[in-house]
Parts: sequence; structure tokens; C-alpha cells
Amino acid sequence: MLSLVATGFTDGGSLDLSGLPEVFGAERTWRVIGQTFAQAGLATVLSLLLGVPAAYALYRLDFPGRALLQGVLTVPFVLPSVVVGVAFSALLGPGGPLASWGWDQSFIAVVLALAFPNVGVVARTVGGFWSRLDDTSEQAARVLGASRAQAWRMVTLPALGPAIASAAALVFLFCSTSFGVVLILGGTAFANVETEIYRLTVQFLDLRGAAVLSIAQFGIVALALVVSSRLRRAGERAVVLREERGRGERPRRADAPVLVLFGATVLLLHAFPLGALVARSFTGRDGEWTLANYAALADPPPGLPIDGTVVEAIVASLRIAVVAALIAMALGMLLALVLSRRPRAPMLRRGIEAFDGLVMLPLGVSAVTLGFGLLLTMHRPLGIGFDLRTSTALIPIAQALVALPLVVRTLLPVLRGIAPELRDAAASLGAGPFAMLRAIDLPLLGRSAGLALGFAGAASLGEFGATAFLVRPGEQTLPVAVAALIGHPAPGSYGAGLAGAVVLGAVTAGIMLLAERWRTDGAREF
Repeated sequence: MLSLVATGFTDGGSLDLSGLPEVFGAERTWRVIGQTFAQAGLATVLSLLLGVPAAYALYRLDFPGRALLQGVLTVPFVLPSVVVGVAFSALLGPGGPLASWGWDQSFIAVVLALAFPNVGVVARTVGGFWSRLDDTSEQAARVLGASRAQAWRMVTLPALGPAIASAAALVFLFCSTSFGVVLILGGTAFANVETEIYRLTVQFLDLRGAAVLSIAQFGIVALALVVSSRLRRAGERAVVLREERGRGERPRRADAPVLVLFGATVLLLHAFPLGALVARSFTGRDGEWTLANYAALADPPPGLPIDGTVVEAIVASLRIAVVAALIAMALGMLLALVLSRRPRAPMLRRGIEAFDGLVMLPLGVSAVTLGFGLLLTMHRPLGIGFDLRTSTALIPIAQALVALPLVVRTLLPVLRGIAPELRDAAASLGAGPFAMLRAIDLPLLGRSAGLALGFAGAASLGEFGATAFLVRPGEQTLPVAVAALIGHPAPGSYGAGLAGAVVLGAVTAGIMLLAERWRTDGAREF
């Protein structure tokens, strides 16, 4: 980030602010910024309208298959943005089931695709809070004559305010920094700041203009992170004052509208685009069912815009994702151990809070900005005698940084839930720090570590924004290969891209569903 600031505000080592009027004086810059806010704002509203009913259905009601649906609703969040963009392209684009609607490469398509993963974010954030909300006040309002809707509006909704506001801040953050979805569905007509940074860098080699836009993007997401962090802490304080909720209620007739809306959300917003993607991956150019698209992954026809085969890209992606996940786990566990400590000194407590915000910075700094910053700085870092930008070493590093906040947010609630008296008792018996770590912290992490590893692996496997800057010819990852195939006019390229997107989505979803089986109650914060 410091290198980006230097690139945007200096020239030849001296202060030069001429880049600011040059970038912000352009009409396209303000149109792109306006589109970023409009896309993110409308997608946030749609995610809230659909996510709050989903939170009620999944966390306040009890019905067969509820636990499975909670896990399924997590999958859209970890699906690579490339897969989401390709799925909506398969649904709305030429030859798709809804092609006649004219929504391909449109603002509506971008908003729907941005809401696709974030409904689950709202459901988990609000639902986790709602499940621990004491309903005594709502019952008292009902006794005093309020209808069920009035009691919810006057009592429950205000109590959910911090969780809803926190979820809205997170969703806006994710939507405003989306890259793959907007790149595939929006093109140049509906670009956001992310895709504009990429365009300035790759197509026009305008590093200074891209740096100025990156700094503006960083300011936007930093503000959203601050708001989200404060609202999340307010929600956590509210939860402490309320009792833990047990099993949910059996659905009643009055819950039918909520359940219908939730079912329609899962079916139309989630299942329909993914179903269209899978169906079209088995469809040939003449509409016949075929396996030719999948055969092209191992034996691509001439003219495809990839180096080697898609199978080689799959193997490279898995290898890089494993390295990135291990890096993220090692760093994340160390950071979570530090952040879980509750020092008595006020200055140390404030230091821990500030450090917590710093650790979460990669979640707010867009992946495109991260990749651009690494591209600027990793020529000979720390005196290393070779240029890291010419190797694949930067890709797992960038992916690990993207996954790091997810690992920390998964492990941290478990470690914070350990009673300080337990460590005090161990210390009084003569246990040292490493003995307490081995006997107390690591065993209690248990399955949460498996969930964190799953998050890290899935996020690394599907990472696209930073990797698009850092990938080298002949070393394409699967998301980069899929994006290249989808946008190329060569015969068979689009079909191979659809098949590659199905493979990428299936592997990512499988990793996440397996990790969900290791989830514990303490690992629900994120």
C-alpha cells in the first residue's frame, strides 16, 4: 500500500500531485465510481431483503434438513467469483434459458450475481446473532396485545439492528471490491473501480492512474472496515447480555411466507444459475448433449487462449492452493493466539484492538489492489537476489494474504471462549506458555482448525483478482484459464470455459462442505 501511495503521489522521488486532477478530472473515473457505489448499494439491499428471512428460517426454526441447508448456503460465499460470473452468463447470455430477457452484460445481471454469495453472509451474520437473542421482550409485547408482526417490528428488529448493520457493511465491502463477477458480466460498460484498475494496468500500462484509483479504493474499503468492526463489536456486546438459545421452533402456518421466500431464494438465485451452468457445460454448439467440453479440458482444440491444458491449470491451482492454505493457517493460528489474549493494562488492550484491525486489512484491501501492490514491490524484496515477480512464489503468498482474515475470524472466537481461569490454574500448577498451548489451546481448537483450513483452501483455490496480476505465461491457474476461455471467440472456447467453471466450482464446494462437517459452535463468528 505504501508503494501504491508513492506511485500515485510522487514522480522521480519528489512529491507530485498532478496525477490526482488527471484521474479525477476524467468523466469515466466518476462514472466508474458511481457504478461501483450503485452496484454495491443495490446488491447490499437485495442481500438484506433475502438474507434476513433466510436467517429466520435457518436459525429460529427447526425442520428436517436445516443443518444441511446452513452448510449449502455457505457454498455460494466460497465459490470463486469467476464461477459465479460464468454461471449467470450461462443463464442470461446467448443460448441461456433466460437469454430472451436481455439481461446479459447488464447492470441487473451484475447486481444479481453480487447478491448471489452475500445472501449467505447476511443469513450467517444475522442468524448467529438471532439464535442467541432472548425472546422474552417479544413474548411480553405479544401478551400486551401486539400482533406477531408488530412485536417483531417494535422489539426484535431494533434488537437485530447491530447485526443487520454489521452484515450490511460487510456485504457492501465485498460487493464494492468484486472483480471476477463484474469483469465477466459488466465488461467495460458497467465497470467498477476494481476492473478499471486492472484495465489501466494491463491494457494501458497507466500505473500512475491505477495507483491513484487504488488509493481511492483503499479509502472506501478502510472506512467500510472501520464501520463493520465497530458494529460487530456492538453486536457482540449485545449478545453477551442474552441467554443462549436452544433448538428452534417448529414452523407454523404464519411462517409460510418466510419459508416460501427462502425457498424461492435458494431455487431461483442459487440453484437456477448453477443448474444452467452445469446443463450448458454438457451442451454442444448445436444444442446436443455431449462430453466434448470436458474432453477439451485435457485435449484443447487449436486456438484456445491458454498455455497447455486446463487439466494442467487444475493441478497448478491445487498445488498453489495447498501451499497458500498452509501459509494462511500457520500465520492465522499465531495471530489468533495473540489476539485472543486479554491483557489487563488498558494500553495493551487498545494495542490488541488496533492489531486486530490491521490483521483484517487484507479483507478490506481489494485483491486487485493487493496484486498490483505486490507487482510494484516484489522485484527484490528485503535484498533477495532475484525478482520474485518472475516466479510463481508470489501467487501463494497473495492467496494466503487473502485467506488470512478468514482463518483468524474462524479460530479467534474459540480461543476467546477459553476461560482465563483455566490458563491461570495451569500456570499455578507450573505449566509454561508452550505447555498451556499444547494442553489447552490446541485441543480446544479441534474442528475449528479444520473449518479454517477449508476456508483457506477454498478461498485460495478460487482467488482471481490478485492472481490475474501475478500469473506468468504457461503457469495459469484455473480461475485465470476459465476467464480467458469464456471471453475468447475461438470455437469451443466458451464450452471449455463452462466445463472448467463446473470443475472449479465442484472442487471448491466439496472442500467447503467437507470443512462444514468439522464446524463447532465456537466457529460461527464469520
